[in-house]
Formats: sequence, structure tokens, C-alpha cells
Amino acid sequence: MKNFDVFNGDADGICALQQLRLAEPKETVLVTGVKRDINLLKKVTAAAGDAVTVLDISLDKNRDDLLRLLQQGVSVRYFDHHFAGEIPESNLLQSFIDTEANICTCLLVNQYLEGAFLPWAVTGAFGDNLYTAAREAAAPLQLSEQELEQLRYLGTLINYNGYGASLDDLLFHPDDLYRTIKPYSDPFDFIRDDPACARLQQGYEKDIASAEAIKASYEDDAHAIYILPDEKWARRVSGVFANQLAQQYPDRAHAMLTEREGGYLVSVRAPLNNRTGADVLCRQFATGGGRKAAAGINHLSTKDFSLFREAFLEAF
Repeated sequence: MKNFDVFNGDADGICALQQLRLAEPKETVLVTGVKRDINLLKKVTAAAGDAVTVLDISLDKNRDDLLRLLQQGVSVRYFDHHFAGEIPESNLLQSFIDTEANICTCLLVNQYLEGAFLPWAVTGAFGDNLYTAAREAAAPLQLSEQELEQLRYLGTLINYNGYGASLDDLLFHPDDLYRTIKPYSDPFDFIRDDPACARLQQGYEKDIASAEAIKASYEDDAHAIYILPDEKWARRVSGVFANQLAQQYPDRAHAMLTEREGGYLVSVRAPLNNRTGADVLCRQFATGGGRKAAAGINHLSTKDFSLFREAFLEAF
């Protein structure tokens, strides 16, 4: 029997898996990629009797391969907060899916484990830009403001590492970053002791400074559109820069377009004070998807920019 862990390469996916494997240690085959590489079940070659755990990727986007695995006699446990569509009925499938705007996969796993590794859940929730939910979840820990800020920053750093058009854009391959984090039952120990954290911080600070130097190409009270250059640093920082702007301007929707290959890589954030609509907007485009508060388009062609702009302004 083989065990597979299939997880999004962002903070929510990594911190969800960290909780689960601290509680249920076992050797598994890791399947992951950049944050936007969500069609991960197609990479799983399993046989009857094998077990697959899926964390933080849309069931709807992986439906065909989920059905394939179930039909092959593979048991699947599925934790996610993205649009799922109809959930298949199978005795081999356990689904823990909630698409509410203030939930993430880390918090779903935390519920499943009854708070066993809550600091990692809080870290992942902060990384997923769910600041209020993260603080509410952290209440039993009775952390100081300084400690909460440390977890917020760590979540941001792990999330930052997941963005990019390809693995070559990233500072760490997500499965390598997970393996580095894996020995630490307490995120504060990772922050204090592991050089990988310092490397993430150095890269993030440099990249976010470059992003902050760019002015919005369109801006009004309810919307802002930024266009970033076709550079590795821009692809790495686009999502966390969008999250930062969303926190700074909670009544405003944000679109971050990073130039690449005759088009754009797009990140959309709904206003924090009305966390809905981002997924519906992005699913209008062929490579779009995500969740209500935050979504993206893997490739928006240059000719569709005006169409996207109009749809973005209308959506929020």
C-alpha cells in the first residue's frame, strides 16, 4: 500500500499538511507544485488499496482524476475550501470541503484534528490573507501581539514562496520547503532556528520593495489594477503584494497582472469588507479559478485585457 499527499504549494497547503503529518506521521509520496499548479491529481499513479490525501486544490478542477482514482479502488481524503461543484458519492471518498469566504484548508484540518497543532493552522490562515479568521482561531493560544505578528509574517513568507509561473521562479521547491518545515512541531522554533526562514525573508523583502515602487495603472475608490513586468521577482511577489494591498485598502478590489508570453498572469482580490466575487470573475476566463475572496487566471491573453478590465470593474 502506498500513501500520497497531494497539496497546494502555498502556505495553506503546506501548513495543512504539516498539521496532518505531525498528528499522523507516515512516509508518503509528495505531489505538489507552484501555487497555481492545481491539476495535481493527474500526477498520481495509484492502485487499489492505496490512499491519497488531498489538501487545498479544487475538487472541480480535479474531478476527472478523482473519479479515476476512486474507480481504481483508491481511497481519497479531501480537504479544501475552493469551488467544488458536485461532490462524487463513493464509500472511498471522505470530503471535508467548505467554501465560505472566511475558512481555509488549514482551519479545516485544524477542526479535524481538534486543535492539535493550532499554531500551524494560524500561520497558514495568515498566509491565506485571512487575518481576522487567523486571530479568532489563535485566541486559545493567548499569544502576544508580537507573537501573532511572527506567525503572520511566517505565513506570508511561505505563501510568497508558492507564487511563480514555474518552479524555476521559486526560492524553494514547495516539497523541499515542506520537508524543511516538517521537523518543527512549533512554528516559532522554525522561525528561530532554521536558515530557510531567513532566506525567505531576504527574498521577500527585496521583491516586495520592487513591487511597492510600481504605481497602479488604474485606480479609483473601489478598484485598482497593477501591471508588473515579466520578471521572476514579479511572479514571486504578485500574490502577496495583492494581499498586502487588500489589507491596506479593505474597501477596494485589486487585480495584479504580471506580463508573460503574450499575456498576463492574473491575481484578483475581492474587497476585504466584501469577500466575494473573485472566483466568479476569474472563472469567466479559460484558465481562471480560485475562491470567493481570492482567485486568479493562469493566462490572460493581451487581446482579452480590455474584456477583463470591464468585467473586473463591473464585478466589484
